[in-house]
Amino acid sequence: MSLRLSGGRKLESPAGQVARPTPARLRLAVMNILAGRLAGSAWLDLFCGSGVMACEALQRGAAQVVAVDQDRRMVATARRNLEAVAQGLAREHGPAPQVVQREVLGWLRSGTEAPPGGGFDLIYADPPYGAGLYGAVAEAVGGGGWLKPEGLLLWECSSLAIPPIPVGWELMDQRRYGSSTLLQLRQLPP
Repeated sequence: MSLRLSGGRKLESPAGQVARPTPARLRLAVMNILAGRLAGSAWLDLFCGSGVMACEALQRGAAQVVAVDQDRRMVATARRNLEAVAQGLAREHGPAPQVVQREVLGWLRSGTEAPPGGGFDLIYADPPYGAGLYGAVAEAVGGGGWLKPEGLLLWECSSLAIPPIPVGWELMDQRRYGSSTLLQLRQLPP
């Protein structure tokens, strides 16, 4: 499968049916929606797959990018993709993109990797659509201080199965893009 960033850069895509890359239309929409928030932001990509969303964020000015997935093939592909994008940008400052091979919920709950500078500005979660992980992700993100106070948790989900908004979170926006829907959530103050 051919995978390209919105700027035209070609990326690697893992072979087989393991990956379900975010459709180009949805990626472009997400980046346009977040355009005013991306420059200098800290971006966390959960269930990153090929790393395409993290690459888009990096290309659009995110200062720090962390991508997490448990599948070693996905992690290897995401690492190569992020390294290629970072090299192409010739970044002079900021940390190199980080790719973590861990089960996402376990990694979030472990607290072994402290959130940078008080958390992330933007957290993108794209778990397997039918796995029922959205509520657990929100709970782990909220309980671990992974999100800055003004940050957003973005869920990519199936348009046919919109997950319920968990207690302690507020739905800021919801948009449908064919078979996928994007939800923007904000954590409510305690």
